[in-house]
Amino acid sequence: MADFFQLDSFIAEHVIKRPESLFTGDLQAFGQRLYENIHGKSMLVIGGAGTIGSSFIKAALPYGPGKLVVVDINENGLTELVRDCRSAVGLTLPADFKSYPVNFSDKVFKKLFLAEGPFDIVANFAAHKHVRSEKDAFSIEAMVENNVLRAKEFLDLLLEYPPAHFFCVSTDKAANPVNIMGASKKLMEEVIMAYSTRLKITTARFANVAFSNGSLLAGFFERMLKKQPLSCPSDVRRFFVSPAESGQICLMACVLGDAGDIFFPRLDMDNDLTSFASIVEPFLRQFGYGMEVCGSEQEARQKAAGLRGENYPVYFFKSETSGEKLYEEFYTDEEAPVMDRFKSLGVIKVNNRKTIAEVEAVVDEIKALFDTGVAKEDIVVLLRKLLPGFHHIETGLNLDQKM
Repeated sequence: MADFFQLDSFIAEHVIKRPESLFTGDLQAFGQRLYENIHGKSMLVIGGAGTIGSSFIKAALPYGPGKLVVVDINENGLTELVRDCRSAVGLTLPADFKSYPVNFSDKVFKKLFLAEGPFDIVANFAAHKHVRSEKDAFSIEAMVENNVLRAKEFLDLLLEYPPAHFFCVSTDKAANPVNIMGASKKLMEEVIMAYSTRLKITTARFANVAFSNGSLLAGFFERMLKKQPLSCPSDVRRFFVSPAESGQICLMACVLGDAGDIFFPRLDMDNDLTSFASIVEPFLRQFGYGMEVCGSEQEARQKAAGLRGENYPVYFFKSETSGEKLYEEFYTDEEAPVMDRFKSLGVIKVNNRKTIAEVEAVVDEIKALFDTGVAKEDIVVLLRKLLPGFHHIETGLNLDQKM
């Protein structure tokens, strides 16, 4: 497959539609500052085996960190990260490099944190990121536990051993959230902003990472290997960044931002939105197929099972699942972004921060609700109370009910 399908080139031509990184100018302009803050420094990356976390690591390696510790619950992902970095031209892992298949909320994590630290740079990418992960009260509790409660516990640890830079990734869906994943990330932002008065903390909101692990587009490869039909929404357009760009924006936010800054890419509603449906046909052409549009999931499955011809079966559907936003935004009307610090990045300056005591009260209220064994609707009610801008879209359908 790799002989004739060049993923980076395909993303540049058909998804992001940019011949080079959106952030090339900023990386060049701030190259010396990035080098001074990374070269020889000690780094801890949590969730480093995922697409964004691994891209962050690859963006940092050319600046020569002195030590790198990577933590992720995905043991196979860590293995692939090491193989990838040791096999790629231009990437050199520091001599002091270790990877651990550990959850950052486990007791053993604190032991290794204390043994391997102190760290100059800490970045956290461990998060539930899928809208599909809000099916019911159990899935929601796991999401909020990971995205909010564990993040706060980690921040309490960092207060004892503060790094020079701490970064925690957010999402564009935290701006005027309509799904629980976005709401959990908005809560995470409020938590880390409360701590930004005592730690140098930054975050970033950005859009879909093209062909990221577990994404709809990455699933196209799996579907074709298994001779299964492709399926995607016909009416959803998204801002996309490449995997490399996702790592670059996080690295710049981490190192170049001031405490409390929220970074986002400066993408244009008129020129930079790409529909999922528009990617399917050029993707299939890479494998020598045309596209055969089917009228139902059943028809698509049947045609894929008997695939013999030159056309590949595809099913397009209208988006109708809970929490699906048909447009994207990086900031709200109440947030005034600064647009003159960087060429391709905007920065939101958060002024109305909660106190740590207020955040602790929010966390206590969430924990108390979870302890009662409530339904999804009760959690939504609490989130609306905690986040007045949260307007949940509930249709009764989730992505697990789609092909």
